[in-house]
Amino acid sequence: MDLTAETATVPAHRGSPLEVLRIFLKLGLTCFGGPIAHIGYFRDEFVVRRKWIDEHAYADLVGLCQFLPGPASSQVGFSIGLMRAGYLGALAAWAGFTLPSAAALVLFAYGAGALTGPVGAGLLHGLKLTAVAIVAQAVWGMARNLCPDRERASIAVVAALIILFSTASIAQIGAIVLGGLAGLWLCRSEAAAPSGHVEIPVSRTVGLITLGMFFILLVGLPALRGLTGSSGVALFDAFYRSGALVFGGGHVVLPLLREAFVAPGWLSDDAFLAGYGAAQAVPGPLFTFAAYLGTVVTPEPHGLAGATLGLAGIFLPGILILLGALPVWDSFRKRAGAQAMMRGVNAAVVGVLGAALYDPVWTTTVHAPRDFGIALVGFVLLVAWRAPPLLVVAFSAVAGVATALI
Repeated sequence: MDLTAETATVPAHRGSPLEVLRIFLKLGLTCFGGPIAHIGYFRDEFVVRRKWIDEHAYADLVGLCQFLPGPASSQVGFSIGLMRAGYLGALAAWAGFTLPSAAALVLFAYGAGALTGPVGAGLLHGLKLTAVAIVAQAVWGMARNLCPDRERASIAVVAALIILFSTASIAQIGAIVLGGLAGLWLCRSEAAAPSGHVEIPVSRTVGLITLGMFFILLVGLPALRGLTGSSGVALFDAFYRSGALVFGGGHVVLPLLREAFVAPGWLSDDAFLAGYGAAQAVPGPLFTFAAYLGTVVTPEPHGLAGATLGLAGIFLPGILILLGALPVWDSFRKRAGAQAMMRGVNAAVVGVLGAALYDPVWTTTVHAPRDFGIALVGFVLLVAWRAPPLLVVAFSAVAGVATALI
């Protein structure tokens, strides 16, 4: 099948948006473990149990969403909802999978200010130590999968050095762009011909419109921000830019969001990392961290309005570029140059996340041997024992309170 045609031929929708919402709401309440785990949950639910999509089509869909910027697991869920019940089904899939964790993080944001005294301080510090273990696990796992040879390992190291030695806000973007260029030069030898097709009801016209919207907002929001001076536009631009430039999974959004929100003084490093640690304790996509940030930021709108703005801003670019890519993906992904470029981009992403592990995660959290010990136990639980992140969050929180009381 050729997805570059004006419309993609697909089977008739066999489900309703309400059905999609019900199933994804269950997943949104139970899917712990990050984007890779989410993709496993989705495969079990929709390929094995419900047979909404076959194995080859699912693998192809996952490959597309990992290729694009944005939250891969949310994009996969959005696409499955789209195939099952059209655009309303896609919206239902996103809402069911996203809103439970977003609501939990908004409640945490409102309650975090009440956590005072040694117990509250210890609890928040324990959540920050959770972030050390989680990000270290992400760097470890991504390095093994995405940097298996000396060429990609070198790209990752150079990207990390760019971030560590540069104070420019554009450093993350520059590192990723250079990684893609280096991939075109160094990573062509391992290109493999992909197989399978994805059949999704998105016409080429719709794809061009949504792709145009993606770039118009990416370029236009900073200009509008400068012209109006509106804090609401500034917040939406910060969320949108972060969501538009994330390759490689939810954890990679950490340095982008920190640069966008902590650097201008909209909230403190401590509040940022405490919320990031809390995000590990809830199911669903890590991008719902934006709901917490939108609630606690200093500029208006904040609170519930800020949380809504944050969710819309951070998820919108991934959805727009997904809809823009679907009609042309099948032909583009078979090009050796595209595969090589993405190998370089993925390696650079590992370097960007590795730099973030050191600063701000490590430098603002690990202050004493006991901090290192708690983070080390959390890391071993995740990597060696394959413990669920929720258990690591509980351990770090209890350990943080205990060390604060001693």
